[in-house]
Amino acid sequence: MEVMKLLPTGKDYLWGGTRLNKEYGKNINLSPLAETWECSVHPDGSSYVANGEFKGKTLAEVLKKHPNYVGTKNPNEELPVLVKLIDAKENLSVQVHPDDEYARKNENQNGKTEMWYVIDADENASIVYGFKHQVTSEILRKAINGGNLDKYLQSVKVHKGDTYFVPAGTVHGIGKGILIAEIQESSNITYRVYDYNRIDKNGKRRELHFDKAVNVMNMKTAVDIKRKSRMIRYYPGCSREIICRCKYFETERIQVTKAFSFSVLSSSFQIVLCLDGYGEIQTMDDEQKSLRFIKGETMFLPAGLGRCLILGEVEILKIRC
Repeated sequence: MEVMKLLPTGKDYLWGGTRLNKEYGKNINLSPLAETWECSVHPDGSSYVANGEFKGKTLAEVLKKHPNYVGTKNPNEELPVLVKLIDAKENLSVQVHPDDEYARKNENQNGKTEMWYVIDADENASIVYGFKHQVTSEILRKAINGGNLDKYLQSVKVHKGDTYFVPAGTVHGIGKGILIAEIQESSNITYRVYDYNRIDKNGKRRELHFDKAVNVMNMKTAVDIKRKSRMIRYYPGCSREIICRCKYFETERIQVTKAFSFSVLSSSFQIVLCLDGYGEIQTMDDEQKSLRFIKGETMFLPAGLGRCLILGEVEILKIRC
């Protein structure tokens, strides 16, 4: 059993930019490069193993052969999360995702609850998050046709280091000039409500899904998501903070200055995404192994891997279920 460094699948959605190639060394021949699916077994884009025994295989193939790598807390023996990097050079569509019950019944997939960690943001960058006032499907349809949907949407200015939890059913949109790490359920269902009348590379407007969207959308007034202070715990060699915890996943932001030790138990896999710096991860079992990593790289740690040590000066997100 070993740490697996992953190679992502890329997506060239029309709103994407160039930062993932230029600043994060993805070396993916797509322009624009909007998203990289860093840790994924989804059929629309699995990640690949870059090292060791399973080099060249998809993560989906590895986990199908070794379902114990997912862990005992995941009874379906499937990876329940999908981790992405997102470079929004332009606004994403205003959209919504269904919950598990609706998605499984109507789309034969999981629903999509997600969280965003803002890696970087332009000075005046903002997101769409829910509604300013309670609305109805009739109000929304009229607003979209009249081109004044904005007056109903809650716009939130974002800053580097912010975290946003986006439950299924929340209307939302990532604004231009934002670089995000997204952790979500393993799903690829998006219902577009509005897409700024943009034209795709084939000269057509992208499909909207208004009728499905209103079936799953929370039309009440959005919760207040002003920036809140988070508890950072300091230890010799690192600092740690839980930035999101929900029924689907837990995400921890860790700033390593010297060393950070932790355990990967048989109950769940863990994922490490390096946001900045460079370091080395060591396994501490009888056959000690080490793997170097740099900014932008992602590693899958199989359930039951045991004690691990990260050395270096790095900022990471650590995800587990």
